[in-house]
Amino acid sequence: MADERLERTNKQFEDTIAECRALFQKKLHDYGASWRILRVSSLTDQLYIKAKRIRSIEIKKVSLVGDDIRPEFIALINYGIIGLIQIEKGFSDNTDITPDEALELYDKYAATSLELMKRKNHDYDEAWREMRVSSYTDLILTKIERVKEIEDLGGATLVSEGIDANYMDIINYAVFGAIKLSE
Repeated sequence: MADERLERTNKQFEDTIAECRALFQKKLHDYGASWRILRVSSLTDQLYIKAKRIRSIEIKKVSLVGDDIRPEFIALINYGIIGLIQIEKGFSDNTDITPDEALELYDKYAATSLELMKRKNHDYDEAWREMRVSSYTDLILTKIERVKEIEDLGGATLVSEGIDANYMDIINYAVFGAIKLSE
């Protein structure tokens, strides 16, 4: 029974990432890898904006723009993966990678995030299924605040995980939010 639940989660995670990747690929077509100019701190701020919008809509129960919050979770996933790419490659003054290279990097970090989720989901025994979507939002905001502190410290932490680990947690919480909102 537990194995079936874990497999269901893995499939839902993979399906959600495939949806995110399809959007990422379309945006690569339209804009190229223009995000390559973003510094990691700018991506952290972009994650913050998206998470704050989700929280605002959750609290106010209405969006004046008309979009619901699921697309914002999708954006968090894609910006989180972009952040991981930027951590690896650093920022650039121009679009210095091809769409194929960008997709290869996207796939690498999506797979890394999936593997982390599998390990944690095994240990936490599907606890995410019993959580509220608003808790994912709050946890994402907490992770973003931690990343900001790490950035302000120049990465010199004493005992904490790095920015990349926090980005992967943000990706995974956002995937859980997107899954819950599609059920």
